[in-house]
Amino acid sequence: MAQASERSWCVKRLDDNGNEFVLRAGLTREEAERLAAEYQARGHKQSYWVSRMRD
Repeated sequence: MAQASERSWCVKRLDDNGNEFVLRAGLTREEAERLAAEYQARGHKQSYWVSRMRD
């Protein structure tokens, strides 16, 4: 089980209008990387990336 400090990653999206959104938070880095890759593989025009959440 991941520690709370390990679950400090999120997946973000930048849409066509330049708006940045958090799609999912509270992930481990590995979970976030996997989810971002899944979104990228869908071929949408938006950009997806992994970021560490701030307190």
